[in-house]
Amino acid sequence: MISDRVKKGPDKTPHRSLFKAMGYTDEELSRPLIGVVNAQNEIIPGHIHLDNIAKAVKAGILAAGGTPIEVPAIGVCDGIAMGHIGMHYSLPTRELIADSVECQAMAHAFDGLVLIPNCDKITPGMILAAMRTNVPAVFCSGGPMKGGVDMTGHQATLSSLFEAVGTYQAGDMSKEELDYLEKNACPTCGSCSGMFTANSMNCLMEVLGLALPGNGTVLAVSDERRELVRQAATKLMDNIKNNVRPRDIVTKEAIDDAFALDMAMGGSTNTVLHTLAIAREAGIDYDLKDINEIAKKTPYLSKIAPSSVYTMHDVHEAGGVPAIINQLIKKGAIKGDRITVTGKTLKENVAGAEIKNEEIIHPIEQPISPVGGLSILYGNIAQDGAVIKVGGVDPSVKTFRGKAICCDSQDQALELIDNGTVKKGHVVVIRYEGPQGGPGMPEMLAPTSKIVGRGLGKDVALITDGRFSGATRGIAIGHVSPEAAEGGNIALIEDGDEIVIDLPNRTLDLLVDEATLEERRKHLKPFKSKISSGWLRRYTAFAKSANVGGTLMSDEEFEERKAERQAQEKKLRTFFPKSL
Repeated sequence: MISDRVKKGPDKTPHRSLFKAMGYTDEELSRPLIGVVNAQNEIIPGHIHLDNIAKAVKAGILAAGGTPIEVPAIGVCDGIAMGHIGMHYSLPTRELIADSVECQAMAHAFDGLVLIPNCDKITPGMILAAMRTNVPAVFCSGGPMKGGVDMTGHQATLSSLFEAVGTYQAGDMSKEELDYLEKNACPTCGSCSGMFTANSMNCLMEVLGLALPGNGTVLAVSDERRELVRQAATKLMDNIKNNVRPRDIVTKEAIDDAFALDMAMGGSTNTVLHTLAIAREAGIDYDLKDINEIAKKTPYLSKIAPSSVYTMHDVHEAGGVPAIINQLIKKGAIKGDRITVTGKTLKENVAGAEIKNEEIIHPIEQPISPVGGLSILYGNIAQDGAVIKVGGVDPSVKTFRGKAICCDSQDQALELIDNGTVKKGHVVVIRYEGPQGGPGMPEMLAPTSKIVGRGLGKDVALITDGRFSGATRGIAIGHVSPEAAEGGNIALIEDGDEIVIDLPNRTLDLLVDEATLEERRKHLKPFKSKISSGWLRRYTAFAKSANVGGTLMSDEEFEERKAERQAQEKKLRTFFPKSL
């Protein structure tokens, strides 16, 4: 066992003594030591209940013959961090979480890990750590909250509140209505109830094979959630016995399948950033252009809030992620022959999972759209790509041509939206908000929500080298690469320049000739970070572009990780030539 490093033999007598100082017995130390990485805290609604999840996990580990040892992980609530300096810290916490889990796993020689995340950067941060350490692992997310209601009794989510602020400021909503929504949009603990980043990533873990079916949609407050995590703990013990590790599960095909599910559910644009980072940490050389090819062959099957009134609970009752995956397998968009943490293939995991409500999950023969809900756009503004959630764009919008109104920060954009400067026909350009420029690539939910809340969702576009919340909808294009801080062409746009967005052809272009752009580049001021101290200073120094996931992994380390994977795959082909 891995844990023999800290507990076996005479030379480990001091180590065992330290364990016994905490009350562990010889019998407990003879079992596999399982790190239960719990991100519980009292600042994130999706995490406040994770102490109960951890109790169920530990009971499952004990029953399966392991010794659970709980250790902490940090987390940031993106909703609370939104709209102030706190948002600069959100994405960088993903790297801190990955580093801290790595430290805990390697320093204490755990035989396996049960990782308990739920919200935005915590889930991908833990996945990065699982790829890096490659210790047998299973994920048990905390689950989504129940959907809320507005004064009319209609479904409401956190995104309803952000949009309501714009509606209220425009004079189209009363203070009474706004107050009611404040009290009723988020009624329980759990990740926010729409297809936002947290729930997108928790669903993607089902198709990646790192979590059990139901992980993405079973309610946080349900008994079903607690039973699910107990089962997950049991599966981990089997994987330790069989030496099944995270990088065995997460392959190039698994990444393809993750994007396919994302397309079918119209997931958050942040999933692109996180999944690319996961691929990189797993040693998989993934081309951003592959995402468009997946989109072309993957139908859009389930439109979920904020793009509709349906919440994650609605999706669960309609058949959940397994039903959607089963439909994609029928079409051939997903093969499903890969191993998962259940010990079964993905296809076996979802066998028999059928749609129970075709209004919420469309059958493969009658999709919402024949192509997926995410697109990668290319052009002279985004030579290395940009991302848009086309599933969140009004279906009437196929192309958009407008005049640029340029902002060098999100705060400047908010001011121009609030004072009415931004009008129909504008393309709001928010730059110097990428991984380096932000720093930390802050979310742009506030400006996009205010645009939609003012009734301009079809008439104003927004492009940024920052990113969006999963709650964002409208003509919102993010992750523009190269970013402005790296000298990308987004830094050269001037007020009044015409910009053309072509969604069917997946292009994003500035109608300015190359000679003019080169002349402007001569006068471009050197980038100076907005925040130049502490953790964000170190993050800025090492952060990579959004088109490779915004990770801190150097190109040299990635090549080493890729070589490790290739060597392992070669070894497996030697021993099992017929099965590979």
